Amino acid sequence: MASIYLPTMIYETGIGAVTPVIPLMALQLHASPAIAAFIVALLGIGQVVGDIPAGVLATKLGDRKAMLYGAVVTLLLLVTCAFTPNWMVFAFSIFILGMVNALFVLARQAYLTEVTPPLRRSLSLSILGGMTRIGSLIGPFVGGAVMSIFAIQVAGKSQDWLPGAFWAAVVLTCLTWLVVFAVPEIDLPKTVKKVEKVTVKTTYILRQNWRMFATLGFAILLVGAVRQTSNTALPLWAAHIGLNASMTSYIYGLSGLLDALLFYPAGKLMDRYGRLWVAIPSMLILGGSILFIPLTHGIWSMAIVSLLMGLGNSIGAGMIMTISADMAPASYRAQFLATCRLFGDTGAAAGPLLVAAGAGIGFLAGGIWLLGGCGLLSALILGLTLEKYSIHANQRTRLKKRTDQTRSSVLVRMNCQK
Repeated sequence: MASIYLPTMIYETGIGAVTPVIPLMALQLHASPAIAAFIVALLGIGQVVGDIPAGVLATKLGDRKAMLYGAVVTLLLLVTCAFTPNWMVFAFSIFILGMVNALFVLARQAYLTEVTPPLRRSLSLSILGGMTRIGSLIGPFVGGAVMSIFAIQVAGKSQDWLPGAFWAAVVLTCLTWLVVFAVPEIDLPKTVKKVEKVTVKTTYILRQNWRMFATLGFAILLVGAVRQTSNTALPLWAAHIGLNASMTSYIYGLSGLLDALLFYPAGKLMDRYGRLWVAIPSMLILGGSILFIPLTHGIWSMAIVSLLMGLGNSIGAGMIMTISADMAPASYRAQFLATCRLFGDTGAAAGPLLVAAGAGIGFLAGGIWLLGGCGLLSALILGLTLEKYSIHANQRTRLKKRTDQTRSSVLVRMNCQK
């Protein structure tokens, strides 16, 4: 699986290198703080806008070609960001970068879904999610090192060279392209039937699966929102209780470190016992720990809550990708996965806005509690509906499927004997 996991980690390391620098680069280009914050949001907005087109392109080009083309366009955008003359060009480049990131992410997910047997799918997609998180964890250190090494002197003071983070990402993206190009594509297992792929409209997908998207799709949206809490709620509440920037960074780092550690056993657990064995505990732990954020008043209580959040998020790595893959029709798999990603990415974009709205009206704790409640609600919806739409929800649904198949084969033999 080197053709998937290695480029995933390298590519996400590049994206992780530039993500913390986006607001700083915008400010250096004379954007106001409000515009700088909006430019940061454009990366996620671009991914939401790009989800559906990414599904169409992945279907037409094929998953491997989509990754190669995505890496080339990413390379051009990163170079543009490094040389950008003003914040408007920079903002446009970040928005398109988000759209291309949607294509790259979807192509990897669709490719793994196709070549991996269902009973090993969770582990494969959890490792994919884990590689993404490891890359995002390493990236800021890589970008920071390059910026520090090539620091420039301004008015007699040393200042980090902000374009250095983008040039680090350029090198990593080139390496991504080389790995995808050089490593041979995995052939489909002989047990997997080749299905002719077709391009369908998003309205067709929504119409054919409207009950699923109205229930399970809403849960996916809630999961996307809750998972972004650590990016907004933790720093804002830390500032609210008077913690300094370095202490806040350490707390955030604790959550991120644990977040990248438990994806492997979680994937094995989902494959062996079913998706619900991870989905429900993940959301209960994450949602419950978020509810405790406003009850913290110091560094140690914040650190404990941060670790619990990292635990809940870590065991859920690859969870939504796996659930989406279980339900995806083979003939338009990439587009179905893109529609599911649209729900998750929309939630991810909306989650921080709930916290920001609470802070804006002077009730930060209310916005955080609302997100915690969303986590618990998502666990409830997953528990009530997943068995209906996925035969891999748990052991009972798998047994029922095997029993139905056995009954059908017996009836066929009886009819043949008659």
